[in-house]
Amino acid sequence: MTDICAVLITAPDAEWLGSFVRSLVGDRLCAVGHVSPVRSIYRWQGEVHDTGEALATLRTVPSRVPEIIARTKREHPYVVPSIITMPISDATPDYHAWVIEQSSPA
Repeated sequence: MTDICAVLITAPDAEWLGSFVRSLVGDRLCAVGHVSPVRSIYRWQGEVHDTGEALATLRTVPSRVPEIIARTKREHPYVVPSIITMPISDATPDYHAWVIEQSSPA
């Protein structure tokens, strides 16, 4: 059941990310996106940062991932946004079918 996947995107704040995810769902690029606060500790330009961010976890089909990545790169406030895709190896049949249906062009 690897024909659905999760895409994880971080951003500096939940408001921007929520609006961005809403546009992705509205354009049927993903079925759903969960936006959560996270604490990120990372190295950037030689310094270690410890900041609050927001994390979106999207559910979609692999064929929609290239457009999600392109749109994220175009609209994201970070120079190097974190965009990670992971296959979903198992899901309930109803949820699996729903993700495929909602992520497919109308």
